[in-house]
Amino acid sequence: MLQKDGFFRKRDEQRRDEKRDDILFRPSQAVAATAPVSAANTDVAASLPCASSCITSSGERKEAKLVVGPDIKLKGVEISDCDTLIVEGRVEATLDSRVLEITPNGVFQGTIAVDNAEIHGRFEGELTVRKQLVIYGAGKVSGKIRYAKIKVEEGAELSGEISMLDKAQAYQRKVA
Repeated sequence: MLQKDGFFRKRDEQRRDEKRDDILFRPSQAVAATAPVSAANTDVAASLPCASSCITSSGERKEAKLVVGPDIKLKGVEISDCDTLIVEGRVEATLDSRVLEITPNGVFQGTIAVDNAEIHGRFEGELTVRKQLVIYGAGKVSGKIRYAKIKVEEGAELSGEISMLDKAQAYQRKVA
């Protein structure tokens, strides 16, 4: 018969203690206070990043920014209440935002309506830019593209159904 208190118990207790230490301190976080951290004096809500509209103590609205890091794949979502989306990985989604930035290794597939877009990587789908679309030298954009203003650097690729928004469409933001 196996004993429950036998060989594995000490190892499991050590792992629990290590996990508890990992939760309390992560090397990437800056240590602000010298006081010991305990569950009683931590404010979890204060340590979480702003995922939607956040209000500062002075009543000003902070920018809601979402960064999809490298090697991350975000699929089948609708992204809303996001001021700035930075794509370093791969996103397959629908987005209505103010600013979109696709980094050189970033890929976005889907439908987007934004004020400004900067594309260093790849976009495939339906893109509506109400103010300015900038496609950098390494950028590749394909699909149905509508814009108010456009800037295309040498070396960039642009293909599909491309049209300029009229002034009424350029200043009209989709209301959900």
